[in-house]
Amino acid sequence: MIRPATPADVPAILQLIRDLATYEKSAHEVRADEAQLRAALFGPEPAVFAHVAVDTLEGDTLEGDTLEGDTGEVVGFALWFLNFSTWRGTHGIYLEDLYVRPDRRGGGHGRALLAELACICVERGYQRLEWSVLDWNEPAIGFYRAVGAAPMSEWTVFRLTDEPLLRMAEGAARH
Repeated sequence: MIRPATPADVPAILQLIRDLATYEKSAHEVRADEAQLRAALFGPEPAVFAHVAVDTLEGDTLEGDTLEGDTGEVVGFALWFLNFSTWRGTHGIYLEDLYVRPDRRGGGHGRALLAELACICVERGYQRLEWSVLDWNEPAIGFYRAVGAAPMSEWTVFRLTDEPLLRMAEGAARH
């Protein structure tokens, strides 16, 4: 089952972020803590959003907005925010992270998370759902191709962080 994240999901989402970082060989780069994540997702004016995949027991039945027998265990998440296309003149969704625990893969959770974000795009008139993937992550690349996503191979991602970001900010001509 896919649903919007709640404040109670923050510890599970943070653990999944750490698990993803470990998989991507970047665990040492995770600085986020629960308070930061809670404030970003559920503060007065959130600019980042999350949906979670919740484990359900076999034979569950739909009862209102929840599944009867729902274990409530968060097994995957999608963390996203809005971007904007100047060429199309509309917002889109940038998927920062999509992760499903390895022992829960193959059950449709990743596809369902992407489908939920695609529904949000269509309902709101957004024309893009995009994300980045590490070039060595062949299982993810295969999954994304299988759902119809196309790589943007002519683009290269650039980033400023830490000292380079501070140096760039120091050079700003602000009055």
